[in-house]
Amino acid sequence: MKIEVLGPGCKNCETTARRFEEIIEELGIEAELNHITDMNEVMERGIALTPAVTIDGEVVVSGEVPSRDKIKELLQ
Repeated sequence: MKIEVLGPGCKNCETTARRFEEIIEELGIEAELNHITDMNEVMERGIALTPAVTIDGEVVVSGEVPSRDKIKELLQ
């Protein structure tokens, strides 16, 4: 599973990335987690609101910091 957090590195983006990292570890899921902070790349992907999260190329979160429960739901 490939997970990408897209955003400029703001507090909300960092919180989102940290939550995903923690829950991946808690659930014992094998996943690659990357944080894309290059706003040119974010815009090229058509992301208008950050933080955004993609899982295997599909946008699953946009413009919000997902709750821990939401992240668990997305990963299972």
